Amino acid sequence: MALAIGLMSGTSADGVTAALVDIRGRRLKVLRCQTYPYAPALRRRVLGAPGLSASELSRLNFELGGAFGQAARRIGRGRQAAVIGSHGQTVWHGPDASPPNTLQLAEPCVIAERAQTPVAADFRTRDMAAGGEGAPLVPAFDEFLFASGPLRCLQNIGGIGNVSVAGLGRLWTAFDTGPGNSLMDEAARQATAGRLHMDKDGRLARRGRPDERLVARLLGDAFFKRRPPKSLDKGSFGAAFLRRHFQRVTPARLPDVLATLNLFTARSIAESYRRFILPRHSVREVVVSGGGALNPVLMEHLARLLAPVPVLTSERFGLPVMAKEAVAFAWLGLRALQGRSNNCPQATGARGRRILGKLVPA
Repeated sequence: MALAIGLMSGTSADGVTAALVDIRGRRLKVLRCQTYPYAPALRRRVLGAPGLSASELSRLNFELGGAFGQAARRIGRGRQAAVIGSHGQTVWHGPDASPPNTLQLAEPCVIAERAQTPVAADFRTRDMAAGGEGAPLVPAFDEFLFASGPLRCLQNIGGIGNVSVAGLGRLWTAFDTGPGNSLMDEAARQATAGRLHMDKDGRLARRGRPDERLVARLLGDAFFKRRPPKSLDKGSFGAAFLRRHFQRVTPARLPDVLATLNLFTARSIAESYRRFILPRHSVREVVVSGGGALNPVLMEHLARLLAPVPVLTSERFGLPVMAKEAVAFAWLGLRALQGRSNNCPQATGARGRRILGKLVPA
C-alpha cells in the first residue's frame, strides 16, 4: 500500500483540486478529494500571468506553491503520504515554439516545506526534452488503469478536452480534442463582468439556441485537422478566439452564445473521434470526466452525437469526475518516486518511455 496526494489546477484556474489516494498495485481507492478555490485576487493574477513581469511571475510561483502546499496539508489531515504529485498551474504551453517550451508555476520546494512530504512536479518538461509535446499526461494513467479492459474512449473535459483510447492490453492513441469548458467559462465571465465564472449545470445554454452554421465554421479551425499527437495551450481556445468569432458577448446574447459554444465543444469531440479513432477502433463505451461531465446539456449532445456508443462518467469506475486528473498526478508522482516510467509516447510523441517529474525531498 502507498498513500499519495495529487494536486491539479486546470486552465480555468478555479483553485487547487487535491486527492488523497490509496494505491495498491493496479488497484486504487480515492480516499478524499476536494477543490480549494483560489482567492479572487490570486485567480486574477493567474489568469493574467502571461502579461506579468519576471519579478511578478516569481512572486506568483511562490504564492501558488503556498496554496498547493496548504491544499496538500488539508487533504492529508494528518495522514503521511509517500509523495505529492503536483501538476502546478500552467501559464504557458508552447509545443510548437522553437524550441518547444512550457511553464507551470507552484514552487515544489514550498509545497514540500509546507506539507513535509516529498514532491514530484514539473512533469511536462522531460517529455518535451525527449521530443514530445509535454501533454496530455493523463493517458499514461489511463493506460495503467484501463488497458486490461475492453476498448474505451476516456474523455476528460476540463478547460481543454483530451481523449485516451485504452483497452485490449494497451493504450492506442491519445490527444487533445479541442476546447472543453474554456470558451463557455470565458463567455460567462465576459457577459457578466466576472460575476459568473461558468454556466452551472448548462442552465443558460439550455435556454439558448445554437447557431449551427457558426458551429460548422468554427470546426474549420486548422487544429481539428492536425493528426495526433497534438496538444493545446489554454490560449488557443480562449478570450481572443471568442472575440474573433462572437465580438462582444452581452447578457442578452449569453444564452445563445453558450448554446453555440456548448454544441461546438461537443461536436469538436465527436468529430475528433470520427476523424482519428472510430475508423480504426471499435469502441465499447465513452467514459467522461472533468467539469464537463457535470454539464447535462453537453452530455446530452455527446450522447446524441456518439450514439450508439454509450456515454458514461468516470463515477462508474470509482473516480469522481472532478478528481480524475488529481488522482492521475498522485499516480504520476508515485511512479516518479519509485523511478518508474510514467509518460505515454503514443500520446505525446516522445522518443520513448521516460521518468517525468523533478523530485524535491521532504
